[in-house]
Amino acid sequence: MRAADGMTGEQAAAVVAEPAASPGDERDARWRLVDLWIALGFLALAVLVVIQLWIDPNGRVLAGNDDDHGIFLFMLAHAERVIFDGAPLFYEDRFNVPVGVNMMANTSILALALPLAPVTHFLGGGVTVALLITLGLGGTAFAWYWVLSRHLVRSRLAAWIGGVWCGFAPAMVSHANGHVNFVSNYVLPFIVWQVLRLREPGRVWRGGIILGLLIVLQIFINEEALLFAALTLGIFAGSWALMARDEARLVWRRFTAGLGVAALTSGVLAGYPLWYQFFARGNYHGQPFEPTAYVTDLASLGAYARQSLAGLGVVTRRLSVSATEDNTFFGLFGLVMIIVAMVMLWRSVALRATAIAGLALLVMSLGPQLRVLGFNTRIPLPFALVSHVPVIDLVSVTRFAMVPATVAGILLAFAADRIGSYPPERRRRFWIGMTLALVPLFPKPLPVVQGDPMPAFLTEGIWRQYVPEGKTLVTVPLPDVTTGRTGQRWAALNNLDYPTPRGYFMGPANAPFDDTGSWFAPHRYTSELLWSVREYGYLPVLTDADRLRIRGDLGYWRAAVVVLVPDSRNGDLLRSVLVDVLGAPQLVGGVEIWRVNS
Repeated sequence: MRAADGMTGEQAAAVVAEPAASPGDERDARWRLVDLWIALGFLALAVLVVIQLWIDPNGRVLAGNDDDHGIFLFMLAHAERVIFDGAPLFYEDRFNVPVGVNMMANTSILALALPLAPVTHFLGGGVTVALLITLGLGGTAFAWYWVLSRHLVRSRLAAWIGGVWCGFAPAMVSHANGHVNFVSNYVLPFIVWQVLRLREPGRVWRGGIILGLLIVLQIFINEEALLFAALTLGIFAGSWALMARDEARLVWRRFTAGLGVAALTSGVLAGYPLWYQFFARGNYHGQPFEPTAYVTDLASLGAYARQSLAGLGVVTRRLSVSATEDNTFFGLFGLVMIIVAMVMLWRSVALRATAIAGLALLVMSLGPQLRVLGFNTRIPLPFALVSHVPVIDLVSVTRFAMVPATVAGILLAFAADRIGSYPPERRRRFWIGMTLALVPLFPKPLPVVQGDPMPAFLTEGIWRQYVPEGKTLVTVPLPDVTTGRTGQRWAALNNLDYPTPRGYFMGPANAPFDDTGSWFAPHRYTSELLWSVREYGYLPVLTDADRLRIRGDLGYWRAAVVVLVPDSRNGDLLRSVLVDVLGAPQLVGGVEIWRVNS
């Protein structure tokens, strides 16, 4: 919806108003140039955020979450195998050998990873990660700018404010520390707009099919974000219908019919992949943690994130569950301006419903009990009533706060669009406040660390002489949720050319006895022993029975060769265990290796 020049402020703000007439050709040409510069600006800002990774994308790892950096390298390597080796689309058998991984039950970002498989193949998965995060941040900002400027507000400046907030809010920059899926939100603005357009006459089939296709695309990017969008739009639609009953009576039939067409379209196209996700081998139910374990701290609303210009890590760490979950952190002036925008726009039924939806998801993100300054107050909250509802129990609760972060950007855009009709003094105060809100939130470059360099044993393909078909290469430390810079990263950067056991992925804790979701393969004696040696720095006294169990585990993993990662934590103790069980190693291609007799 574009507000025509003669429309009132209320009409300009109404999200569900009819689209306005197209501008003239001359104005179109001028605005296309503006759009180009805005797109380039968003891209430049995204590059700035990711610049330290771009310097050496295959050698560096995002410091905020090196483990999740590793899991997305794995997702990209799987897609490369699908395109270049004809591997199964929804299952990977070269990881977590001999069980494999259900890729639909993981955030496999197939809609992103498959088109970029040539980049992964020729330039390396690290380049693809850097590219996806950059395009995710800049693309999300421009997608919201496009929808806002084309359909919702008159002012390009207002649309830019909405875009830059939605694309580079602290929540987005925080998730850029390793969550490729959560920064790639450029489909969501178009899903939102297509849902709103279903109220228009003649949109049932065309709009429903378009919406269904967008839903399928989003399923293969990030199902969790799609769930957030569905919940938000449901609360918005219900609130709007209650407050605008007369108009709701006129449109509800075609609106619900359009949703039905969208559900049918997406169900036909995504039905089998979703069946595979929930019922094929490797499926799981629930998370490795209680859904209420990670919640939003109320004090974080007015604080600054660690990656914001005004952020202080010592404060943020008190109020946030991790570097990738700074999901609010609007800053003091940002919070004030969001409240100002809500007050300015409250008379608009559509924007009031938008604010209500954002507030509802914010309350959900607070969890079952209110937490303030890191302390649980034991004040009960509504989320306790729904915390164990299926699907809801798959979500990290604090991530619901990503919705109010986006809603804030939309409200600020509408407020900036409307402020032009206010007296000069109020306009001046508004823009001072907006400046004070945005400048402290300017994102800092993401921190990185150097990953463990791959030895010549891998880079020169020497491993092929030691790993026959059907066998695996076992790195020690074993690929796991805590070894994102080594074993898993090495396997992924080699595009899974050699099979490997275990790893960091989502799967059942101990199928078929326990199908609770887990971040790693079921425990085995050897994996637990080596993990303990690495973590706690002690040398176990092994019995003959222990050595037999270790050899049995190596047989279960189909191991052909064991490779000790150089300079590992407590690497001398890990080496001693391997020598005790497998004898003296060989030094080959810059690493010590042990051949495993099958």
